[in-house]
Amino acid sequence: MKMKKRIIITLVFLIGTGALLYGFLYKEARDVSNEASAFTVTAKKLSDEYLANTVHADAKYLNKTIDLNGVVTDVKDSLVIINHKVVCGFDTAIGNPGINKNITIKGRCIGFDELFGEVKLDQCTIK
Repeated sequence: MKMKKRIIITLVFLIGTGALLYGFLYKEARDVSNEASAFTVTAKKLSDEYLANTVHADAKYLNKTIDLNGVVTDVKDSLVIINHKVVCGFDTAIGNPGINKNITIKGRCIGFDELFGEVKLDQCTIK
């Protein structure tokens, strides 16, 4: 009787753990385009905050959805560069939004690239 009880408890535990692990591994990715923005900021301000104090800026912006305003300085396949300082990555190739044109982009901040001195956003959409 004790052996049967142990087997049942072990099976319930394993099935529960397996279900939790499956849910964690195969959950849907974030849909940044449908999230509310945590911040609305200009590209210059965002870049200046990262240059002044990367740790503080990461605590404020990292992995958060932000609306970014600035001037398009370059377009490459699925990347738009704003004010020479912020690189915005899109999931698909986009058309040319126009160089030297003011634009608002919504995306997830993934941090500061110290090698190139650029702030990076991914999962971006043009508003």
